[in-house]
Amino acid sequence: MEGSPSRVGGGLRESRGGPTRLLVTGGAGFVGSAYVRRLLGPEGPGDVTVTVLDKLTHAGTLTNLTTVLADPRFGFVHGDVCDPAVVARLVARHDEIVHFAAETQVDRSVDGTAVFVSTNVLGTQTLAQAALRGGVRRFVHISTDEVYGPGGAGPRAEDAPLAPASPYSASKASADLIALAHHRTHGLDVRVVRAAGTYGPHQFPEHTVPSVVTRLLGGLDVPRGSGAGGGAGDGRVRDWLHVDDHCRGVELARTRGRPGRTYNLGGGAELSEAELTGLVAEVYGGSPVPRRAGASTRPGDVGPPRAAWSRACSELGYRPRRALPEALAETTAWYRDNRAWWEPLTS
Repeated sequence: MEGSPSRVGGGLRESRGGPTRLLVTGGAGFVGSAYVRRLLGPEGPGDVTVTVLDKLTHAGTLTNLTTVLADPRFGFVHGDVCDPAVVARLVARHDEIVHFAAETQVDRSVDGTAVFVSTNVLGTQTLAQAALRGGVRRFVHISTDEVYGPGGAGPRAEDAPLAPASPYSASKASADLIALAHHRTHGLDVRVVRAAGTYGPHQFPEHTVPSVVTRLLGGLDVPRGSGAGGGAGDGRVRDWLHVDDHCRGVELARTRGRPGRTYNLGGGAELSEAELTGLVAEVYGGSPVPRRAGASTRPGDVGPPRAAWSRACSELGYRPRRALPEALAETTAWYRDNRAWWEPLTS
């Protein structure tokens, strides 16, 4: 039943003693589930329990969490971050929050902005308010480098003005400001993580890398310069970040970051979407695959952002570890070997 603490995996702790109790919102989605699998895996901290709160919308599925469902440290709640009653009950039983839950795709934000404002802005407000009232000791808010707006003026540091260009990035910028306002006004320990374009296994096929791979696997044409959504086929570059490095950066921000600070995470692999598409095609087939002449620019697509991430390096000890060619090959192999996961999503 939605909003009830359905006992998939272990139960929720009632005392404040023992391991740190983490509430991970959006933990059945792409990056959120990778983070949960990392927390409860061999590289995890070992002193945490995890409850995932997820609405299980189009990009969230329990199949992303199959390896941890039976872990006694894991629990799952089917619910909405915009539901104050559900959120308040859960927050009161946890020590820290890592907030991934969000609507994330630019094209869909153009076609239906209201749900982006509701989930990303109102959901963050609901969660931050509950964290303040519930005495949560740490709130890690996951954002995106797209809040800085289009590139062109050089990489933007964390304190640069925000200039979002799409409804999606505007909703994420608003969520960032709401979260940080709870730190500045009320003293809540808020840490914001803004990551570069992320790719890897379990990513919904509407995004660039899985869109290219799944189209190739299906014998379809690949638009030049992007995945299914069109986009930057004109040579404009962005930084690409493997999901493993993304999750490691989030955990560093949680454990080593400072209250009120924002941290950019980069992958150190700057390519245009056209170059990335070509590289994926070469990894898939050993040689470039013929592509259609061009992909139209989508509304709100005015060029990828460029974010500087020296703060994460100096304050957190962050360095990306996953090299792009090897990581792309592994990602391509995952989609090839897991058709049963993605084919129903593209039908």
